[in-house]
Amino acid sequence: MIPVLAIAAWSDTGKTTLLKALIPELCARGLRPGLIKHTHHQMDVDTPGKDSYELRKAGAAQTIVASSQRWALMTETPKAEEPDLSYLVSRMDHSTLDLVLVEGFKHEAIAKIMLFREGTGHTLDELVIDEHVIAVASDVEIQAGVPLLDINDISKIADFIQQRIAKQ
Repeated sequence: MIPVLAIAAWSDTGKTTLLKALIPELCARGLRPGLIKHTHHQMDVDTPGKDSYELRKAGAAQTIVASSQRWALMTETPKAEEPDLSYLVSRMDHSTLDLVLVEGFKHEAIAKIMLFREGTGHTLDELVIDEHVIAVASDVEIQAGVPLLDINDISKIADFIQQRIAKQ
């Protein structure tokens, strides 16, 4: 089973910023991360006016757009519930990955690093540390009962993840 690790926090805490720095660091160490990003917003990865967009909007339930550099599968789910994380992970090609990073899905029963950043409008009392939280990355010193990582030290966060993967 491929390791799955969520980076979870409130909006505007820096999940994407951290992942934008962490992913290249993991790649430089020879790891191959995949990513699943959760959003609460309407989203579309296609471009209005392009043939693939028009064909999908014409009623195709699934559309693959492919080139020599990448391909993307878009699945229409207008009446479905939120996608199940384990299902989404199963759609990924595990032979090309060493781990799947997840942005969001903070309520899923998976290993996660919670982020806490001072000045985001949330207090330490709101920080939920459950049995799935394996570490907290923060910009302030806190007592969480799990390892504390400096949210600004990408190398140390990568060390922590790399050691965790090695144990699995």
